Amino acid sequence: MKFSHQSTAWLLDSQLFPYIETYKQYCIQGSCSSETIKDHLYCFAHFAHWLTQSNLDIRYINEETIHTFINEYLSNCNNINQSYVSGTHSALLHLFHILNNGISNNPGVEKTPVDNELQDFDDYMNNVKGLAKKTRRQYLCITERLLTEQFSHTPVVISSIKPEDIRQFINRQKQLYTKSGNFSLLISALRGYFRYRITLGDQVNHLIGVANYPANWQLSSLPETLSNEEVECLLKALDKLDGSSPLRTKAIVHCALDLGLRGSEIARLGLDDINWQSGSITLKKTKSRREDIMPLPEATGSALADYLQFERPKTINNRAVFVRSIPSREQPVTYYFIRYTICRAYARAGLPYTRVHLLRHTMASRLLEKGSSLKEVADVLRHRSLNTTMIYAKLDSKNLVEVALPWPGSTS
Repeated sequence: MKFSHQSTAWLLDSQLFPYIETYKQYCIQGSCSSETIKDHLYCFAHFAHWLTQSNLDIRYINEETIHTFINEYLSNCNNINQSYVSGTHSALLHLFHILNNGISNNPGVEKTPVDNELQDFDDYMNNVKGLAKKTRRQYLCITERLLTEQFSHTPVVISSIKPEDIRQFINRQKQLYTKSGNFSLLISALRGYFRYRITLGDQVNHLIGVANYPANWQLSSLPETLSNEEVECLLKALDKLDGSSPLRTKAIVHCALDLGLRGSEIARLGLDDINWQSGSITLKKTKSRREDIMPLPEATGSALADYLQFERPKTINNRAVFVRSIPSREQPVTYYFIRYTICRAYARAGLPYTRVHLLRHTMASRLLEKGSSLKEVADVLRHRSLNTTMIYAKLDSKNLVEVALPWPGSTS
């Protein structure tokens, strides 16, 4: 893949220009070859050009931005070989990591009062609240929009923000969210920031009162699951995979389908977490922030063993189970890598799905079908509260039939 003068021009005219050297060094430290770095920079340039054309701010780049670029723009682009699409995904994940490694990443630019405020808020969320990095990043992105609108480059004076300012901000921002669950993230971020300001002695209860969550009736929806036929179709497709790392794909899907692991838990799974003698697997740094030991199903263990024995590349320091098949192999894979892998497995099986969590829901549904109780399902899913698992009661048609009352007016 040749790095053209046009690609250079795209970079020079884009917001990503200051990050080129940082990006190169990141790839070099990850043991990427010179050809891989050249290919990544070419993808980097295309992404920069698309951001400029779309008038998108790099502060708001997220995983959805990357998927939109690949699926909607790159697939219809005549200037790039379509065989490099998967490489583009890997290249942009490197960029995503760099852009989110701190509050103000633009080298040589002096921090504004808003940057300093965000840094203090991030320290509070990390050291006091103990929030995960992804959650902090989401909260910071939303809070930055609010503070930039209100103060730009001037000092942050929280007392100058009025309830009407928050109402108008929410009304403008809600157009970015298509689901009430996603919109709730906006409200959570605002309320979290205002609570932080309370710890500093500010009187902002009137602002918290304005940020109200949308109506979201508990247990109102049904969890989406794969049918038994679709599960069989997916499993058969796994045995017929070819191309890049088929054994890795099979092992990842089995971890999600047989164990109900979340995408982030699969990404963090380490070689030392598998006890082959006892047939168990230890999950560390889970969503509930505790350590869980689970039995290792035979199908999952077999898929993992095949991958580790016949396909996993050798690494020096990386003790993760799943590693990239191309440089940089010493860098841990991410949730987005796991999601991309599972989405490709869906596509190969001809299934119209994209969500990793769908396999977790399917595992819970299959346990209920086999007669497991809700408490047992909750234990396997590692829910702290049984109320979280109650949503699956709607899928337990066998037991629901037994407790269903006759329909009023029927002859039964």
